[in-house]
Formats: sequence, structure tokens, C-alpha cells
Amino acid sequence: MPTRIHATFPAGTGTREAELKLQALRALDVQGSGDGSLSATVGDESVDLALHVIQEIGGTTETE
Repeated sequence: MPTRIHATFPAGTGTREAELKLQALRALDVQGSGDGSLSATVGDESVDLALHVIQEIGGTTETE
């Protein structure tokens, strides 16, 4: 079952990089905003890697 991830990045930095990396992981419905937030839907097989990528860039995450 897909998991929805919400992430925030301090001062908006890293959002675009995270968008591109999540798209490379085949995340669906990747949506970044200018205020430093991002959301994406990832398959179960990619959740841990997606969370790691976001945290490595400096974001904080929440999942649904």
C-alpha cells in the first residue's frame, strides 16, 4: 500500500533537490511548494529510502 510523506525544509532549502530525488525513486504525486514543504506518495518498497533521502538533505518528515 502506498505511503504519503510530508516533509518540511528549514528556510525552504533542499525542497527542489528532494523533489528530483523522490521522482527518481518513482514517487507519485510529488508536490513541492515555495514555503519549504513537500509531499509525495511512495510505494512500500521505497518508504525507508525516501525518508532517508529527505532527512539527509535536511528535511523533517511525517507519514500517513
